[in-house]
Amino acid sequence: MIWQLDLILLLFVLICAIGALTVKDLLGAVIILGAYSFFMCILWTEMGAVDVAFTEAAVGAGIGTVLFIAAVSKTKRRSKD
Repeated sequence: MIWQLDLILLLFVLICAIGALTVKDLLGAVIILGAYSFFMCILWTEMGAVDVAFTEAAVGAGIGTVLFIAAVSKTKRRSKD
């Protein structure tokens, strides 16, 4: 494993996690969570867990993001504060 790549991916994962918690727009939060899942997929692949990475890509970045976007489309997108 390349520790510099692991460190960069970990930094991207942390930025996405903090960004998803702090953004006020629900659609923006869903997109950031999709990016979080994508970076986790890359991290799992780089660590050698290809089966976990495939599941993360299919469920987390794929189906989960689509279902969240469908749920957000039926609600209000911005919070009141």
